[in-house]
Amino acid sequence: MSEEPRVVGVTTVPGGVLVPVRVQPRSSRSRVEPPRDGAVVVRVTAPPVDGEANRACLETVAKWLGIRKSQVSLAAGQTSRHKTVHVAGIDAESVLRAIERL
Repeated sequence: MSEEPRVVGVTTVPGGVLVPVRVQPRSSRSRVEPPRDGAVVVRVTAPPVDGEANRACLETVAKWLGIRKSQVSLAAGQTSRHKTVHVAGIDAESVLRAIERL
């Protein structure tokens, strides 16, 4: 069985990058997993209620990248499992290296 390519469309924008993510709420533990369907998979324990899963997603991404929570924000996908996360103060190469380590 061949391994799926780890291709993620990380986009450079002024002040940071945009990273496509797919959120899986109500997971047994919060973690970042290798990309699937062009997006990094972020599993969170929080339910998708009152923005709890969104907050947990941003915290999990910040921890994964080793940056402050304030550097991570939601750019698109407020009510969708498919989101675009804006990461400030980091370059695309750093994010791609972090993805390769997954």
